[in-house]
Amino acid sequence: MPGSSDSPETAIDTTARGALANRTGYDPRFLGPTLPLPPPTNPRIETVVLPYTHFSVVFRPDRRLAAATAVTIDGMRLVDVPRDDEWRLDPRLPEDLQAGHEIYRDNPLDKGHLVRRLDPVWGTREEADRANADTFHYTNAAPQMNVFNQGKRLWLGLEDFLLDHAERFDRKLTVFTGPVLEDSDPPYRGIKVPLRFWKVAAFVQDGELASTAYVLDQSPDLSRDAADRALAEAARAGNPPPLGAFRTFQVPVADVAEITGLDLGPLPEADLLPSDVRAARRWTLLESHDDIAL
Repeated sequence: MPGSSDSPETAIDTTARGALANRTGYDPRFLGPTLPLPPPTNPRIETVVLPYTHFSVVFRPDRRLAAATAVTIDGMRLVDVPRDDEWRLDPRLPEDLQAGHEIYRDNPLDKGHLVRRLDPVWGTREEADRANADTFHYTNAAPQMNVFNQGKRLWLGLEDFLLDHAERFDRKLTVFTGPVLEDSDPPYRGIKVPLRFWKVAAFVQDGELASTAYVLDQSPDLSRDAADRALAEAARAGNPPPLGAFRTFQVPVADVAEITGLDLGPLPEADLLPSDVRAARRWTLLESHDDIAL
């Protein structure tokens, strides 16, 4: 399944579905307005769409990581299920195209969920259990530093904050998330480690599509020259790249489309960020969820 009709394709091995049989994936009409999966705007970039329970992954085999994920969240039907914590490869893709356990072994890198574990866990108990387990595929992970600071706390709580905000709008969200995949990302164990992540949340407010966008930055907290030297030294020594404390920003949705090279469809036009902020292309460092412009 290609990520877009113009992109080169890597075939999914449909005979190896096993426990992933009958996954229907992300529903683009969940909110009412059609919100397609975001394909790369560059037709030469190969992607594969991997459907799971209530979410899909737009996977880039050349980077062994997702370019984007899309999940639907029904806040009124969430189910409390225990964590799975058993990470696994997706049998539909060759193992050497996935960033598996070897990337995270014996180092301070975490398997950072792209689709948050709690988000697709709704519906019947059977659906919720299946969705919980589906989030623990390596195709839904990207390496993040295993520190927990205010920036990361804000990032992890964004969906909860937005669901609370959307309570009078049926508490439904569609959330797109992924790493910012730059050619300059530092190499490590056969992959390039992303230094930034993005998230765009969509919901219906007052009968209209609305969206907000965020960027999580884990770049080294150094001057540019010092950061470049530190990343280069780590690569020569075979060590994971030195990553900085998490910083979470609210940004224009159009900026996310630009830095990722993804087609975000109608979402930039639905941005709730005030027009003067968007025009100035300002990124707001979030100290708390109260700083979010809605």
